[in-house]
Amino acid sequence: MNNRALIESLRENRELPSQDYKTLLSTITQEERLYLAKMAREVTDRVYGKEIYLRGIIEFTNYCKNDCYYCGLRKSNDSVIRYRMTEKEILAACKMGYAIGMRTFVLQGGEDPTYDKGLLTHIIHTIKSHYPDCAITLSVGEKSKELYQEWFDAGADRFLLRHETATESHYEKLHPSCQTLANRMRCLRDLKDIGYQVGAGIMVGSPYQTIDTIVTDLQFMSDFSPEMIGIGPFIPHEKTPFKNEPIGSFDLTLTILSLVRLIHPHVLLPATTAMDTVRKNGRLEAIQAGCNVIMPNITPPRQRENYKLYNDMAELRSTHSIGIHEINDLLSSSGYQGVTSRGDYKKEIEV
Repeated sequence: MNNRALIESLRENRELPSQDYKTLLSTITQEERLYLAKMAREVTDRVYGKEIYLRGIIEFTNYCKNDCYYCGLRKSNDSVIRYRMTEKEILAACKMGYAIGMRTFVLQGGEDPTYDKGLLTHIIHTIKSHYPDCAITLSVGEKSKELYQEWFDAGADRFLLRHETATESHYEKLHPSCQTLANRMRCLRDLKDIGYQVGAGIMVGSPYQTIDTIVTDLQFMSDFSPEMIGIGPFIPHEKTPFKNEPIGSFDLTLTILSLVRLIHPHVLLPATTAMDTVRKNGRLEAIQAGCNVIMPNITPPRQRENYKLYNDMAELRSTHSIGIHEINDLLSSSGYQGVTSRGDYKKEIEV
């Protein structure tokens, strides 16, 4: 079976044998990748149309107790100017975001225990009280099921937690021994059990990643069926052990995004900032390959400049307001519409 036939089979059946995934990932040509992207975009259009959901990210703390080998916020990076946003500052960012139409706020931060003992719970409850028509997404790492439940009860709707890799030996090469794949998977299961819309995902081109590990990731995401999947190219940070590793392949990232869309037609699939960092207008190419979410940064600039996960982050090149206008203009000129509604997962749509 040639690659086009494999793509059509995936479009029809939403899964392939592992060897067929390996064949596609290893041998796909640029022409075939464009065909795959076209198929993925057609599926996206059937479910979500030309609407691209805009979410406002608030990076409220850059403290982190972890020491992941790929992340610029790792606790061993003593060159970071650390900050924690107060509740007042977070609410001010929400107020600004709401005024420009945002109806989803993404509270993202390092794994900062300061917020675990009631503070984040209170912040979530306050945001929801002020903006009951908005969704709250959390991206704050591995916690206990009890704490996840507390935040859900306070009003959190979604939770982003990239699994990074579904292969244990690979996970161990990306993290210190105190962090385990078993616990990461436990967290994802707990979140789904509680009722969150859950996001998983990977970095494409992370050190020690292979075609086999990517195939395992595709199979995990198919089986787990998260409502959101975040995928972007690996980009090194100068203050990490992986500082000299190469940037992940942009084209391979596009291929995997399109495969994920065909595997999981209803998934909320962000075009990540990393795509724009690697290539100008990279997020637009990701949308053309099947993505349907963009997350503009509404963190105050003085804090945002210290939230640097990797080198040369695209969001650091402009203020949040200019970035949102640029995104809307780019989308509209390309036949898409940036929308600021909640943009929930559409499970019921037939494709």
